[in-house]
Amino acid sequence: MIESKIKVLRQAARVSSTSSGKIWCVAAGNEDTINSVAYEAIASKDKVKILFREHVAVKEAFLRKKFDLMMLYGDEAKIRDLSIICKENGGAFLKIAPYYVKNEPYLLLLVAPENLIKRFVGEAEKKKANFNLILEDKTTGFIEADVYLTARLPKFIRDIIDPLFKVTDVVLTTLLVSVSRGEDAEKIKEIAAHNNIFIVDFKNILEED
Repeated sequence: MIESKIKVLRQAARVSSTSSGKIWCVAAGNEDTINSVAYEAIASKDKVKILFREHVAVKEAFLRKKFDLMMLYGDEAKIRDLSIICKENGGAFLKIAPYYVKNEPYLLLLVAPENLIKRFVGEAEKKKANFNLILEDKTTGFIEADVYLTARLPKFIRDIIDPLFKVTDVVLTTLLVSVSRGEDAEKIKEIAAHNNIFIVDFKNILEED
């Protein structure tokens, strides 16, 4: 037990010592939250770079759950400022230190509503797709969701029905996981796709960057 704690402390020290300078980060939440982060990032484009932004809509049963996410790279101090903006607006935020990028064989980023992430974890365990959870964060503000089937109805009916079925209590979960083997990484990607989870292979980000 003591040795395990010492190992964790040593890893934390290595992360701290290698995270100076520039780091990666991921912000996720509703559109307004990510707009606030994007505004500050664009205003500080000499210190931080937006690598990509995605508008995601996940259909599940009768619901359409919508959220935005953004990955950035830049000065650690500025990234810290962006994390404060994101968290104050109810978003999820992950700061990814160079230590992880350098030392983990496969890094995968997963973003989805909490219930889908839980389903993914259960399915990954059943299929013995081994992974290690490195970072996790959740939104404290809710993302938007609505009943997408009403889009096929006439507008005057939608105006009556939509407010009755508007759903806002959806929590978004953001995970950074490490996988040691390529075959497990492919399993994770397949399971994520099957469960409508947004997933990014970090090596693709590094190649583009």
